[in-house]
Amino acid sequence: MPGREPDPVSPPRPRQMVWSTPGGLQGVHALSVWTEQVHGLGEDAEPLVAHHWDTQQGMIAVFDGSGGAGATPAWQGPDGGWRTGAWVASRVARLATECWFREVAGNTEDAVPRVLHGYLNWFLANAPQRPSKIGGTMRRQLPTTLAGVYYRLREQEAAVELRPLWAGDSRAYVLSPESGLHVLTRDHTRESDALELLRTDPPMTNVVCADREFTVDTQYIASFALPCVLVAATDGYFGYVHTPADFEYLLLSTLRRANDEYEWGDLLRREVVAYTGDDTSLALLAIGHQSFEHMRALYERRFADLTERHLRGRPRILDRTARPGTGSEAAGDPEDRRETHARVRAWQDQSWQSYRAGYETYLPPASEEYR
Repeated sequence: MPGREPDPVSPPRPRQMVWSTPGGLQGVHALSVWTEQVHGLGEDAEPLVAHHWDTQQGMIAVFDGSGGAGATPAWQGPDGGWRTGAWVASRVARLATECWFREVAGNTEDAVPRVLHGYLNWFLANAPQRPSKIGGTMRRQLPTTLAGVYYRLREQEAAVELRPLWAGDSRAYVLSPESGLHVLTRDHTRESDALELLRTDPPMTNVVCADREFTVDTQYIASFALPCVLVAATDGYFGYVHTPADFEYLLLSTLRRANDEYEWGDLLRREVVAYTGDDTSLALLAIGHQSFEHMRALYERRFADLTERHLRGRPRILDRTARPGTGSEAAGDPEDRRETHARVRAWQDQSWQSYRAGYETYLPPASEEYR
């Protein structure tokens, strides 16, 4: 897909990229967005969006190198600068996933996590890395998250077959014009409540890596009604909002202001860099819509319902803050800060209580429940 750099920038400013399909192709509208916090050192890989026209199957995925666990320099680039193990890991995992999907599309491999796991293992074992002198249980060689959706269209049934695949705390979703945003993956953390994850940001219990065993989790959805939108995103998008409903609001509020796929991606880029504290990557594929204008109109009712039911009563102080639930929503008198903090938490709880059932419709069971 053609790519454009939204705003010409000169180093050392961080880079930002948007890719999109040219006007949509046969009912498939695709875009992806990538940004970094530090020029040349962004540890998210570029998003993967692939669609095989002959077999009507595809894959979207994102990869977030785990900077804390993989902070050791691992590879020196042509510019002489060193890249961390996390930087290398996300790129290598993207390459492995793309190669795996090419074989799946050619009917020489199965679209199952066991085979993808094998590709990841082989590519990571042959990737550049340097042994770390720093030990500890949190240290990893070439650690990265992975979250994506393998899909196969069933046009005669007006449906799509979905197989989300993930490791770590990046996420995959499906967005329906009737029922809204549904998460398809469960974070590999000890906490599973999406609002508590926003408030506490716990460590991951499983990531793709080169030196320890890891799991690629999956679930299978045999049929999801068209039209719909598939989304994969790293936590730079959904980890710096105030409630889980805010991420769906971001998707829909930018869609209704856009005139085509590129504008939608560019608006998502502009919005995320205004609030995030991390590198970001997002892959999006809309399927079953007659045109971009049809898609935009189709989600208007859902946008109105979301705004009324889930964002009602939003404290105005949140419009001036980036990170939810930290106790920093107000300045000045300590008593004022406590009252503001309590008011924000009460609104978050109310929003989440109203939003949770629909959002978790396709949430996979905890891993220990189906091993």
